[in-house]
Amino acid sequence: MIVFSHTITPRLQYILDFIGNETIGSAFQAVDDAEIFRQYPGPKINYSKKSIAESEFRIQNSELLFQKGIREQAIDCFQPGDYKAFFKTEGDFPFDIFAASFYLLSRYEEYLPHKKDIYGRFAHENSLTFKENFLHLPIINIWIEEFRRSLQVKFPHLITTHSTFTFLPTYDIDEAFAYRHKQWWRTTGGLLRSAVRGQWSMVAERLKTLIRIKKDPYDSFDWMDRLHGQFDLRPIYFFLVAKKKGKYDKNISPSKRSMQRLIREHSDSYSIGIHPSWQSGDDPEKLKLEFLKLGHIAGKQISASRQHFIRFTLPQTYRSLIDLGIESDFSMGYGSINGFRASVASPFFWYDLEKEEQTKLLLYPFCFMEANSFYEQKLSTHQTFEELKHYFEIVRSINGTLITIWHNSFLGTARQFEGWRATYEKFISLVKS
Repeated sequence: MIVFSHTITPRLQYILDFIGNETIGSAFQAVDDAEIFRQYPGPKINYSKKSIAESEFRIQNSELLFQKGIREQAIDCFQPGDYKAFFKTEGDFPFDIFAASFYLLSRYEEYLPHKKDIYGRFAHENSLTFKENFLHLPIINIWIEEFRRSLQVKFPHLITTHSTFTFLPTYDIDEAFAYRHKQWWRTTGGLLRSAVRGQWSMVAERLKTLIRIKKDPYDSFDWMDRLHGQFDLRPIYFFLVAKKKGKYDKNISPSKRSMQRLIREHSDSYSIGIHPSWQSGDDPEKLKLEFLKLGHIAGKQISASRQHFIRFTLPQTYRSLIDLGIESDFSMGYGSINGFRASVASPFFWYDLEKEEQTKLLLYPFCFMEANSFYEQKLSTHQTFEELKHYFEIVRSINGTLITIWHNSFLGTARQFEGWRATYEKFISLVKS
């Protein structure tokens, strides 16, 4: 299928590639010659303000894809059907799906001046999706389904393709063990704090764990293995390997044999990636050292990543990952609320808006993290299961990729996370039924 535009820009080509692949299984071919477009005998889209041929599907373009630089955009949402949209236009489709999808997919609003949250991240309250109440929807995929149907009405013989629903479980190993394998001063400090606070049950639990009478409450790895085998899951594990402990970096030291053994065992059985520490977010050299350390321990090249605390800034963080040789990143989501940060449930290549170019970094957006439900949204396990059920049903309905984040700590036996392991297992049973 060809698409006419008076100018073919990198922005336009990028979004035509994405939507074309999601719609017909290959990129739309862009042309800027009106006569070639007029004479083309097959299905064709006219992306301009004037009609060219009788048999065309016309989308009246807005200006975003032909602009250079980053500027405030006038966005007024409206509701053409059961969903919201913006960049309203005339033609065979009620809005400029190319420009609207590009705005959300490129994370255009994150390049504009905005308020940071307490962790220095783009606050979800700034986002259009939150303000307009469609953060819980993969709205781009929904638009594409409507677009596909409209094209088939115009061109009854057009063959379109559908991706298949995919579930990809992922895990962040921020703190592999609650009590075991820690430096003696961390263990002593933990015991003293619990004693001073009168938390004698925690003192007893720690001591029983240290003398191996009881399993570490965060050690859920064998249980997870059995779950993966039972339901034929192919998860990805992201390991935090900060050299030094910090306020937000509490994992077991990568110099510990127990931590190295854990990494190797998972590297042998699963895909693994780097979970860059909080400290490395401000220090590219530390990021490089962690990247090399994990690769050395695992005995393989590391090509995937997810930022600790979902802490990243565009475009700097992604450029740093590309420089290291990272090929796929799983950070596209919020660390403060669940939902679709980029409004999509499909992998997509990152577009560097400042350089105006598509990169080779493939982004895998997640929509759910149990820590958001527990710490930020204050949900019960029952409410969390209903939330998970919603994401499963909506992503399955558009044949998208459902990516969830869990932590080994939530899936262990710690009292504060009681019931979360059962909730996860119940959800897995639902997905795989």
